[in-house]
Formats: sequence, C-alpha cells, structure tokens
Amino acid sequence: MKALSQKRRHPLAAIALLLMGLLLTGGLYAVATTVNEAKASTTSFSANDTEEGGKLFAANCATCHGMGASGTKDGPSLVGVGAAAVDFQVGTGRMPMQMNGPQAYKKPAQFNDEQTHQLSAYVASLGPGPSIPEEGLLDAKGNAAEGGELFRVNCAMCHNAAAAGGALTRGKFAPALADVSEKHIYEAMVTGPQNMPVFNDANVSPEGKRDIITFLKQIEANGSPGGADLGALGPVSEGLFVWIAGLGVIIAFTIWLTSRTS
Repeated sequence: MKALSQKRRHPLAAIALLLMGLLLTGGLYAVATTVNEAKASTTSFSANDTEEGGKLFAANCATCHGMGASGTKDGPSLVGVGAAAVDFQVGTGRMPMQMNGPQAYKKPAQFNDEQTHQLSAYVASLGPGPSIPEEGLLDAKGNAAEGGELFRVNCAMCHNAAAAGGALTRGKFAPALADVSEKHIYEAMVTGPQNMPVFNDANVSPEGKRDIITFLKQIEANGSPGGADLGALGPVSEGLFVWIAGLGVIIAFTIWLTSRTS
C-alpha cells in the first residue's frame, strides 16, 4: 500500500498527465477545425468543377507541383492549402509563375474566372483548407476605425501604415494594397501567401477581417487629404525629399545672388 502511494506521488506523474491532457486537447481541436474547413471548402463546388479542374491542373500545374499536387523539387505540395489559396494565387496571376525567383509577382491572370473556380475545386478536393470567403464578408461595410487598429497592429510593419507596401529581406517585398479586390485581400489573410503569416479566425475574426478590408478601401477612396503623399512611404523619405529640395533652392538662390553682385 505504501509502495503504491509513493508511485502515485512520483514527480513525473504530474508531467505525464499534463502532456496527455495537452495532446488530447490539441487532437480534439485539430479534428474540429479540419471538419469545419472540409465542409466550407467543398460546399460551392460540383463534381464537374473538380473533374475539369483536375484536367487543367494536369496540363498547367503538375510540371511543378506534381501529379496529385503532391509537390516536387520545383514546387510545394498543395494538399490542404484550400480553395482560397488557389483562387488568390491564380486569380492575381501570381501562378503560374513567370520565372523562378524570391517572390511571385502579380500579373494578368492566365485563367478566366470559370477555370480559376475549377482549379480551386480540384485542390480543395485533395484536403481540407481555407475556403473562398462569403460575399457578406467582402462588402467593405465594416468598422473602418476597428479595421485601422487591427491593420496597424498586424499588418503595417510590412505593408506600411498607409498600405503602400515595403521592402523585406532577400529581394522580397510586401506589396501595396491599393486596387486589390476585397476577395483577394481576405484570401491573403487566411492563406498567408509568400512571406505573409496566416491570420486564421483565432488570430483575426471574420468580422475583424471585414473591418480591415473596410479600412483599406476607405483610405484608397479618400486618397491623401494633405496633397501629394510622395508614395506614402513615411516621414523619412518625405523629410529627405524636403531637405534635398530645400537645399537645392538655397544653393540656387545663393548662385543667383552671387551673380547679381558680380
């Protein structure tokens, strides 16, 4: 009896119980998330969409991503990336890539809306992932003030406080967000393309994403109330411009004054 009591009080027992609890909680959360994403990703696609998307994928994408989108040395696996990732990458023309490089550039889309929808359906059928957002979240009628706060906390360090974009490391960059559709902004948040982190619903709620889109569309519509914004790159670049321009005026005035004296 005494030996049994000592075993129960063994210091590793508490750690083992804690680890078991964490594993159980994490497993249940992963299962619940997977089920919800699987339902969302396959709701709006028909069997014909998936079939036609598979044909398009084999003809245009499998060279880099492999048959079945399992990935190759030239392209990552797309199993589980979801319909939203395909709709964003293909819809903005970033995929197929024009050439290998540190980052895929936005360019005219090579597939029409129907083909993009079919490719999204095919990839969504391979595994659960973020789905294409509902129209109600893309109306840009959220709270712009709340969206501005969320944007400054989560996005401005890369995209600039005025959403004008900015440079990153190793030839990469965060693009400007003007003239980007509401759908593609939302999809970028939930999929994390390029160097962007993923903002799932646990990080930023769907309503929060709607507020961010509202903020971005509002500053895009309002422009710069103070006049020329010089690219909205911030006080360093604008101050440098004023300094160089002011110094140039002073030098020009000095030369003119000297010539008048002589």
